[in-house]
Amino acid sequence: MKNSAFRADPQVKRITVHALNVGDRINTASFEKEALSAVPLALRAGHDGIAVLFRYGAVVFLNMTMEEEAAFLDRLLPRIGGRLTPPEEEAAAVELLDENEDQVGSGGPIHVRDMSMARLLVVSDVLAKSVVLAHDEREVAKVFERIEPFVRELATSGKFHRNRRGILKMIGEALLVQHNVSGRVAITDKPDALWDRPDLERLYARLEDEYELIGRVETLNRKLAVVAETADTLADIIDTRRSLRLEIIVVLLIGFEIVIGISQIFAARGH
Repeated sequence: MKNSAFRADPQVKRITVHALNVGDRINTASFEKEALSAVPLALRAGHDGIAVLFRYGAVVFLNMTMEEEAAFLDRLLPRIGGRLTPPEEEAAAVELLDENEDQVGSGGPIHVRDMSMARLLVVSDVLAKSVVLAHDEREVAKVFERIEPFVRELATSGKFHRNRRGILKMIGEALLVQHNVSGRVAITDKPDALWDRPDLERLYARLEDEYELIGRVETLNRKLAVVAETADTLADIIDTRRSLRLEIIVVLLIGFEIVIGISQIFAARGH
């Protein structure tokens, strides 16, 4: 079949695409000799499969068995930073369709005109972003679960009884998630494959809509803004409590000095 990315079986009509978020980053250096594509890095793997690596911690397997994927991940393990256990994952099917246009049905296979490398890279890009988003959404949800008891206690009693160290730890976790999520991957950036193949813009747009990338990013950003504001509020409360405590100590010290001064005056008069 013309333009097929699979040399062992150029007549392949259906493949499985399996995306994994395996860590915070992947070192892709020294793979250049094996590369089918430089950005993102795509390699031959397994019997007749392809592995696409993304520096922000995602790997997408095309037309590979579970055993072949496991073998490749073992090879990749030393290159993974901030490894996630278990990894976030998502799967889809890509099916050849004898039509003039690529089609992306809701919840069904991704239908493509051909199994060219450029088309598969566009599909891989979207699934990689989707699986990273899924991980980030889960991390932000965990932070919300940690923050909720503090907020609920403030809402019901107007104060909270948590110790300062525990609050600071929670704030640190919230800010760390915010940093990791906002700085790791630009979800809204289009794949590099579109620079050479602008005719694939429509396929990318349809995939972007199917996986709701833009809407999920906007929702995630709103949640991250809430996390940041809540962390700032809790930090301000801690500072206020600390200032109040210092003021009370200063007042007590002044009162103590006044008492001592009065005692000395009376003692002097007694003599």
